Amino acid sequence: MSATSTVPSILLVEDNPMDLDLTLRAFNKKNFSNTIHVARDGEEALAWFARWEAGEPLPAVILLDLNMPRASGLEVLAQLKAHPRFRRIPVVILTSSREDKDLKSAYDLGVSSYIEKPVSFSKFIEVAERIELYWCVVNARPY
Repeated sequence: MSATSTVPSILLVEDNPMDLDLTLRAFNKKNFSNTIHVARDGEEALAWFARWEAGEPLPAVILLDLNMPRASGLEVLAQLKAHPRFRRIPVVILTSSREDKDLKSAYDLGVSSYIEKPVSFSKFIEVAERIELYWCVVNARPY
C-alpha cells in the first residue's frame, strides 16, 4: 500500500497457519479492498515498529492473537501501547482464549476490543465483515 493510498491496511498477527488461512479467506470472501499485512509471531509484529518509523503508513487496526511464540500478544500489546506514536492504533484481540485473566490483562494494557475466534467459517466471515466495516470505514483515526 502506498503512502498516498486512502484505503487503510490491516495488520494481522497470527501464528497458527489454519487460523491465518481462515482469517484471510474470510476477508477475501467479502472482497475487502484493505491490504492485509501478516506477522506470523510476536517478534514479526514488533518488527513493524521500524517500518512505521521509516514511513510505512500505520494500519487502521491490528488483529492480534494472544498465544504466540517469541513474543506473546500481550507483550506486543504492552510495547505498542507504551509507544507515543503507535499507542493510538486500535488493537483487536482475536483469540481462542476464554481465560478471564487474558481478557482482563488485555483491557488493562489498552486493547480496543477482545473477540473470541468463531468456530464456524460463516461466523468468521461475519466477524471479519464487522471488523473491516467498523475499524476501517466507520472509526475515525487520530493519525
